[in-house]
Amino acid sequence: MDTQPEPEQPTQRLFDIEATPFGDSALMLKAAAGTAEERQAGSRRLRELVFELQPHGLLDVVAGMDSVLVEFDCLAVSHGQLAQTIRLAAAGGGARTGTGRSPELFEIPVVVSEAFSPDLPGVADELGISQEAVLGILESTELSINLLASAMAPMMGSLPFPGQVSRCREPRTNVDPGSVMVAGTSAIIQPFPGPSGWKVIGRTPLTVCDIREDPATSYTPGDRVRFRVIPESEWDALEGRFLRATTSGGLTDGNR
Repeated sequence: MDTQPEPEQPTQRLFDIEATPFGDSALMLKAAAGTAEERQAGSRRLRELVFELQPHGLLDVVAGMDSVLVEFDCLAVSHGQLAQTIRLAAAGGGARTGTGRSPELFEIPVVVSEAFSPDLPGVADELGISQEAVLGILESTELSINLLASAMAPMMGSLPFPGQVSRCREPRTNVDPGSVMVAGTSAIIQPFPGPSGWKVIGRTPLTVCDIREDPATSYTPGDRVRFRVIPESEWDALEGRFLRATTSGGLTDGNR
């Protein structure tokens, strides 16, 4: 009796992991192939994997744009042993594409004014386009949060500018919270007052990080962001509200 072969079960594609020694006691992990966005997603999943795995000798994990630096006790484990442990965990299903929570969308209002956008004219001149064109690119591009920088600042990319935006020659010693800044083709939001060399082109009235909230931020790497320029007259109505994900096409930045 003839039998029909069973249909193949769909499988999820595993990441090929590139593991490079980084000094005596650190290992640089990357997704070895794929588009820039796929490598960034791979980096986020690798970070989650290492935290879940807690391999022997682990000291710290530092996330980069498309890489993860794993620091370890070189007296407890070697580069090769740690890399093999992580690769085996990934092969067992720990680092598959399509896992984790679904990305959320955040719509962030931005006020543009002389006080809130001191670097906008210079950014426009540097790129050879108008200030309106700079803001048009900002508003029309859905950005991905690639990583959380210092103080949980969401770092996003990539803006399709016609060139790279340079950093300030002299970093500011104190940038106001909520400042929307650009450098290269990336954007970032300043959560708390502090120094920065990024160029400030606007400010959001929303609070993007609040230690009284649990968790302190509503966004994680992999989430999506859209900026929306609003008139300064709307500032007071939104000031201090905690940033939350957009649902049903509307802004849902609830009160603190």
